[in-house]
Amino acid sequence: MRSLICAICLFVLPTAAVRATAQDSAQTKEQAAWTVLSTGLVDSSTDVRVRAVLVLGELNGNAKAKDAAISAMKNDQKAEVRAAAAQSLGEMGAKDAIADLHATIKDTDPSVIIAAAHSLIALGDNTGYNVYYAVLTGEQKTGQSLTEQQKKMLKDPKKMAALGVQVGVGFIPFGGLAMGGYKMLTRDDTSPVLAAAALMLAKDPDPKSGTALADASANEDKWLVRAAAFDAIAKRGDPTLLAAAEAGLQDDKDQVKISAAAAVIRLHDIQSQPKPEPKKSAPKKAKK
Repeated sequence: MRSLICAICLFVLPTAAVRATAQDSAQTKEQAAWTVLSTGLVDSSTDVRVRAVLVLGELNGNAKAKDAAISAMKNDQKAEVRAAAAQSLGEMGAKDAIADLHATIKDTDPSVIIAAAHSLIALGDNTGYNVYYAVLTGEQKTGQSLTEQQKKMLKDPKKMAALGVQVGVGFIPFGGLAMGGYKMLTRDDTSPVLAAAALMLAKDPDPKSGTALADASANEDKWLVRAAAFDAIAKRGDPTLLAAAEAGLQDDKDQVKISAAAAVIRLHDIQSQPKPEPKKSAPKKAKK
């Protein structure tokens, strides 16, 4: 019996030692990975810091990654890094960073503001739609005009061109309009951003955004904005916007006319669906 016990010990002890060594090795590699990532977060190159901050969005549920993204969003001197950090917080589902994203809406750079708004929406906070409404309409939902600083930012050609580029890399979903947006950047710096704002408002439950989309669908100067507005109206599925969609069938731009046609068909389909009958209440029992 003693021989058998000794034999078992000789087998178990090395196995446990190997397992412990493997665990130590895994921990060492994870520490090495964090060293690489942490070094990237403070690199002198803006591009390197942006990359390091963006990959934090892949680390869902990792408190250390969330804290690193919040720190970069608050403290980095470069707007590109702050915007990337705001984007990452939305991608990692960091709902406890909502208050920090709200504070970032007051940033001095529009790309950071829009990235924060996008993440707020991704995290289920509809106040993020307010930013896109302001971009599309030039005023706040309260009816107040934007501040002079906000107007200046949104009218800055260089800032708007930068936002137009970011449309294609993730800060603002652009759908099938991306290629048209890029082609217009050299001629019109604002259309891609305004179009992207219209698309974002498709899912905003506030009726004011529906009105804003109807107004944008009649934009005389920017066909890309009109096309995006009709795409958003179709996605929104609100039959009260049918008249605006039908007006688009007369547009002189084929891309806009096609988008309007899809919106008309979609809204007619919704309108023709039978409405559910109200539930009948159970008859009350007669009192004895």
